[in-house]
Amino acid sequence: MTAASHDIDPARIVVLIPTLNEADQIEKILREIIHGDPVASRCPVVVADGGSQDETCAIVAKMMGRYPNLQLVHNLGRTQAAAMNLLLQPEFDRFDIAIRCDAHAVYPAGYVSGLARCLTRKEVDSVVVPMDATASSGGCFQRGLVWVADSWLGAGGSPHRGGVASGYCNHGHHAAFQMSSFRLLNGYDADFKTNEDAEYDLRLIRQGGKIWLNADMRIGYFPRQSAGRLWKQYWNYGAGRAQTCLKHRIRPGVRQLIPAVHTVLVLLSLLALPVTRLPLVWLFIYGIVILCSGLRAAWIHRSVCGLSGTLALATMHLAWGLGFLSRLMKARQKANRHTMAKETL
Repeated sequence: MTAASHDIDPARIVVLIPTLNEADQIEKILREIIHGDPVASRCPVVVADGGSQDETCAIVAKMMGRYPNLQLVHNLGRTQAAAMNLLLQPEFDRFDIAIRCDAHAVYPAGYVSGLARCLTRKEVDSVVVPMDATASSGGCFQRGLVWVADSWLGAGGSPHRGGVASGYCNHGHHAAFQMSSFRLLNGYDADFKTNEDAEYDLRLIRQGGKIWLNADMRIGYFPRQSAGRLWKQYWNYGAGRAQTCLKHRIRPGVRQLIPAVHTVLVLLSLLALPVTRLPLVWLFIYGIVILCSGLRAAWIHRSVCGLSGTLALATMHLAWGLGFLSRLMKARQKANRHTMAKETL
């Protein structure tokens, strides 16, 4: 499923950036991606907007006068999966390589050129990159979250979250694609609002594809600025992982099982409290662990904002676990209704 050519022809490369209400970041992101990059400054850079209600589209339209290769299209499906699947349309058939960029990130110089070069030299189907959490503002919650997000408690040891070693892997933050492989797999599953990247990687590996994690091409990413937004994000992450497990009939990995089991233990502990105080042991141990993590962040960075890392960890773990369990329960209820409907026929 790989291409052997080492030539980098901008006419064969397309960059796609899904957006939705990114007025605060989009101009900076486009400058980082395009400016000074010998490939990104000449290949089509397509912003696929999912119906922004802010000034995102107006900003992009204005920048199109400065960058002739910049394009704006409307993503009626709104999701990132739908945006990337626009590349399956006939007008994109001439492209061999696709670069996916996101609007909540910081990109190094020469990002597009470097990815294209890595993809062709390694002769792989996909190149993924590590993400390093970085603060987009001076907000205390976001700063505390940044300091714990890529830790083992925050990311479970995921190699693309702060990882430093390059190598073959089964999943990572999507960056570059061989379009021949993307077309063969019919792109992302558009039914996925989240976890579409991991689901795609699973299908790619099963088809004999190869994924390379390039730790030399790192991006910074901006985590959420409030506990409420972080909760929604990780609920959706958990639900998306459950959707992948259900679709492919696979068991979650250890990293996914840990927050799910933790959530079950928390729920059982709360239910048992009226009967016995024993469940407080688990809640106490967990509380001490995440509090120590927050205190460590506060000490290292000499800032009380590190303590908000404790709240961030609790939010991520519980929201992910509840999202995961909720999606499983909905699937079981749907299966039960289907069985009952068949029995009444």
